[in-house]
Amino acid sequence: MFSYRHAFHAGNHADVLKHSILVAMLRYMTQKDTALSVVDTHAGAGLYRLDGDQARTSGEAASGIFSLVGERGLKATGMGSLIDDYLAVLREFNPPPKGAPGSEASKLRNYPGSPLITEKLLRPQDRAHVFEVHPTDQRLLRGLVAQRDSRRIMTLRVADGFTGVRALLPPPSRRGLLVCDPSYEIKSDYGKVVDMLGDALTRFATGSALIWHPIVARPEAHDLPRKLKNTAAKAGKPWLYASLSVKSGQSNARGVPVGLSGSGVFVVNPPFVLAAALKEALPHMVKAMAQDEHAGFVLEQGR
Repeated sequence: MFSYRHAFHAGNHADVLKHSILVAMLRYMTQKDTALSVVDTHAGAGLYRLDGDQARTSGEAASGIFSLVGERGLKATGMGSLIDDYLAVLREFNPPPKGAPGSEASKLRNYPGSPLITEKLLRPQDRAHVFEVHPTDQRLLRGLVAQRDSRRIMTLRVADGFTGVRALLPPPSRRGLLVCDPSYEIKSDYGKVVDMLGDALTRFATGSALIWHPIVARPEAHDLPRKLKNTAAKAGKPWLYASLSVKSGQSNARGVPVGLSGSGVFVVNPPFVLAAALKEALPHMVKAMAQDEHAGFVLEQGR
């Protein structure tokens, strides 16, 4: 249950897709003065060192965020407003060392996870409720929350996010975003995601949801987007689906996929500007992070 550690995968192509969409949604949803409530079901440790042992062991950031920004580092621009805004948030977590030359000033060392991205973009009237059960990750996240004095807007809950979300919906302000990105190491997570979304839309029909999933050679992963679309359609809610693949989903001799070939993000009640922003950004992501000729993207909408 506690084998997955996101520190080994921080800054990979899946993070680029997921977090750029999260930034875009939070930017849009905080334009109204009314308070916003964000519930994050699987928060992780919150902040990751890309020059640390775990990230360097996997090297996934090299073909993810580092491939996206290239030699320009965090000074990279011109890939669309969605990517530009995402990189602006990353710069907030990577202030240049005092007196550092230009190359060092734009270097990416720290990678924020969804709870710290959320905390950075929320306002004093907003609230975030984040769930994490991994003993090490919740301890690290608790330390970050205390260090950054995030307790004014963020509450860390050491509990199962799949079930814990029920008590938080609908939020008092009637404006909210549900963020769900489990590891999916356990097959039952796929079914839990669908059940959670159906329950959330029953409790809070006007709320938005962002659900991430891996693209892997598993029947449950293949069926998940269809089931999510059916759940949203049954509730009569608009949805948007974006997926990004960077390589073929090849498997080894035992049939186990070699690395993560892609991932998808499913959004319910998406901001009306999100589809256009993704249509502009996704080709840049594919071009920058493609590992073979099978790289590509999918962008769909429905109701």
